[in-house]
Amino acid sequence: MAENTMNNISLQDHLRAVMDEVSAKLREVAESQKDTDRKFQEVAESQKETDRRFKETDRQMKESSRETDKKLQEAAKIVRRNSKQMGDLHRRFGELAEHLVAPNIHKRFNELGYHFGSCSPGGMKIFDKQGNTKTEIDLVMENGNTIMALEVKTKPTVKDVEHHIKRLEILRDHRRSINDKRIIKGAIAGAIFGTEEKKATREAGLYVVEQSGDTMKIDVPKDFVAREW
Repeated sequence: MAENTMNNISLQDHLRAVMDEVSAKLREVAESQKDTDRKFQEVAESQKETDRRFKETDRQMKESSRETDKKLQEAAKIVRRNSKQMGDLHRRFGELAEHLVAPNIHKRFNELGYHFGSCSPGGMKIFDKQGNTKTEIDLVMENGNTIMALEVKTKPTVKDVEHHIKRLEILRDHRRSINDKRIIKGAIAGAIFGTEEKKATREAGLYVVEQSGDTMKIDVPKDFVAREW
C-alpha cells in the first residue's frame, strides 16, 4: 500500500512537470506569435508609409507635369508671338524695299561706275515652260552691258547668300536662252547685316547694300571683286 502511494505521488509529480513544460512551451509560442504579430504590424505600417510616399510622389509628378505643360504652353506662345513679330518685320521691310531701296539704289551703284537708269519696283519673276515660277528677284537694274539683281532681306543670313547665287544662275540661263549675253551681277540689301554675313556675301562676289538712316549705302572693300554670271 505504501509503495502504491509513492508511485501515485511520483506519477503526479511527473504529470506536473510535463504540464509545466507544456505551459512553458505554450508561453514561448504565445510570445513568438506576439513577436510575429508585431513584425506583421511593422510591415503593415511600413507598407502604409510606402503607399503614402508613392501617393506623394505621384502627386508631385502630376503637379510637376502640370507645371511643365504650363511652361511649355507659355514658351509656345512666346515663340508664336516672336515668329509673328519677325514675320511682320520681314513683310514691313519687304514693303519698304520699293520706298527705301528702289528709288536711289541706282545712284549708289552709279557712284561705283555703273550707268543704271532708275530701279523699277516690283522685281522680276522667271517662269519655266509650264508657267511655274522658277525664281523671283526683288529688284533689278539694267543697262546695255550689265544686269544687277538685288535680294532684299531684313537680316540676311549665309543661307540667303547661297539662295541668291542660285537665283543669279537661273537668271543667267534664262537670259542666255533669249540670246541676252549681258553680264549679270548680284547684291544683297539688308536692314541689319552681321559681320559673318557680310563676309560671306563679299566672298561670294556679291555687293553688300546696307541701310544707313533713311537711305542705303554700298561699302566696297579695296580687294573686293564683283563676280560675273
